[in-house]
Amino acid sequence: MNVYRFTEPFHTECGAVIEPLEIAYHTFGTLNAEGDNVVWVCHALTANSDVADWWPGTVEEGILLEPARWFVVCANIPGSCYGSTGPLSVNPATGRPYYGDFPPLTMRDIARVLHQFATAIGVGRINTLVGSSVGGFQALEWAAAHPERFDRLVLIATAAWATPWAIALDETQRMAIRSDQSYGEPREDAGAAGLAAARAIGLLSYRGGPAYNRTQRDLPPLEPFPAHRACSYQQHQGEKLVRRFNAYSYMSILNAFDTHNIGRQRGGIPAALSAITARAIVIGITTDLIFPPAEMRALAEALPRAEYVEIDSDMGHDGFLVENAQLTTMLVPFMNSPL
Repeated sequence: MNVYRFTEPFHTECGAVIEPLEIAYHTFGTLNAEGDNVVWVCHALTANSDVADWWPGTVEEGILLEPARWFVVCANIPGSCYGSTGPLSVNPATGRPYYGDFPPLTMRDIARVLHQFATAIGVGRINTLVGSSVGGFQALEWAAAHPERFDRLVLIATAAWATPWAIALDETQRMAIRSDQSYGEPREDAGAAGLAAARAIGLLSYRGGPAYNRTQRDLPPLEPFPAHRACSYQQHQGEKLVRRFNAYSYMSILNAFDTHNIGRQRGGIPAALSAITARAIVIGITTDLIFPPAEMRALAEALPRAEYVEIDSDMGHDGFLVENAQLTTMLVPFMNSPL
């Protein structure tokens, strides 16, 4: 992991100033002499900048993000807790971690950070910008603000705006975190129980009934009051997130998620999408509850140079993390095709 420190204060849309702003990032492969082999990956909610860690089966020889061909870059977004400035970072005004006082960020702030950071590390034009889920929010916002920078755009299970349905899912998770009486206390593990509950809630929308019914069915011998496999799975996943994340960063990113609307101050969503010049591929997932295929298809139709394809999966929204063979089949020809 590398860390870049901004030399100038970063001013947020809400009027706050973050100084210093540090961004953690990973790269794979080598930037070629022409500078035309950059693939920039925008990560999802609780992921880090190590694409090979959270997106297995992609950064490998002969697969999607082949390091021998591509210079792959991923930056950990501000507000997260994987090396970039966030709620656990020290607030220079107090000498103590920000915790709940970390400045609120918009998705546009995050895209602006990515744009400035890319320039700072010597990345100019980007061959392919990839974004899944919240990563797709970042990618769309960045592409709308600076369409001249991108040749190709890969959008997987995402949207041009945070719909009321998606915001309601986020608020339900925030309610779980706020119900933990320790949330708000000035310590790293504050709100841990609430975070575990929020993660369990989120997983229901990430996976959906078909995935749970296939993977969490109780196994024989069946008892009248068993320790249900689905119950232990929810508890395990909540505890697993608590071990690697924190409630303050989770809240920060959820709040940024809800600000997403690329049409804001751009004449509306259709106008903002029509200004994106990159050739695009929009990928829906048949069982995605958060970003249903119909909405993904409409997104593709609103982009000037887009095609729509669909992953067939019973894993819901999380299909983008596990259906790597289908993604490779779809994306390798797209990324290798002439512009």
